[in-house]
Amino acid sequence: MSNETIVIDTPEGIKWYHLLQLKYALKLEVLGMKHSKGSVYAHVKKTFGFKGNKRKVLDQLIAHIEKLKG
Repeated sequence: MSNETIVIDTPEGIKWYHLLQLKYALKLEVLGMKHSKGSVYAHVKKTFGFKGNKRKVLDQLIAHIEKLKG
């Protein structure tokens, strides 16, 4: 295991980190885990305006991330 540190200090990098954080938190929620600060699913739906169940919202979030990648 390496001891390298990664620093994300640009607005663009922080945006990407946050999107990936939401994606993986929602994946865990789809599998049944719960977040102590409330539903990631509800947050993603409200933030991005997605509709559907947890799996569909996760699919929409993944598609949104892929679209942003270009």
